[in-house]
Amino acid sequence: MTSTRRVAIVTGAGSGIGRGIATRLAEDGLAVAVLDLDEESAKTVADEIAERGLEAAAVGGVDVSDRSKVDAAVEQVRRELGPPLVLVNNAGLSGFKRFLDITDERWDRIMQVNVNGPFYCCQAVLPDMVEAGWGRIVNISSSSAQGGQPYMVHYVTSKAGLIGMTKALALEFAPNGITVNTIPPGFIDTPMLRTTVERGLLGGTVEETAEKTPVRRAGTPEDIAHATSFLVSEGASYVTGQIIGVNGGRNT
Repeated sequence: MTSTRRVAIVTGAGSGIGRGIATRLAEDGLAVAVLDLDEESAKTVADEIAERGLEAAAVGGVDVSDRSKVDAAVEQVRRELGPPLVLVNNAGLSGFKRFLDITDERWDRIMQVNVNGPFYCCQAVLPDMVEAGWGRIVNISSSSAQGGQPYMVHYVTSKAGLIGMTKALALEFAPNGITVNTIPPGFIDTPMLRTTVERGLLGGTVEETAEKTPVRRAGTPEDIAHATSFLVSEGASYVTGQIIGVNGGRNT
């Protein structure tokens, strides 16, 4: 449990990894703002957290690629919960397409969500963190940015950019008591992954792919949430600018 009540924003928290992170941070004693593009999903997760006697607020309809919507969402969080001192940039858009078939529109859209989104969110909350002299930012990138992935050049490029953003922000804001780290998840069993399997893009079942992972299982949103919990804690005050892989040994 945190010794002081702090407010956390988790983007893309309506399902999958974001949902797991939002729930874990609430269990840790943080007041959590559940941000998501889908208003119903955001409300469902916030209600689930609240039903357990924990503190959460739903902020739906937030397209992180739209700066005005991000700014409005952060202002709502300030009004309802207080100044956000923890930010988890989890919202993201995946893509699977032969490189020569990637259109300008699809390339731009993935960059807008996966790179511009975290940029807007960080700019919106960092003034609060600087004023407090304390802050935690965790960017959810992807292990594909470390090892590459065919047919996902647009997605991999965007997540590699997020890793670079993490390292640069960490150096700039470390003197302000703010840490910035990134978690590149490995093979995590989420609704997005299941959709990929249903489309036949994985090259096998979840179980077959999990058998190729050194720990012999797929990861869970909770695995990512545990690592996030540590990175936003007081115990991680000397950890910044780091790539914390949570991938079952697939990338070392």
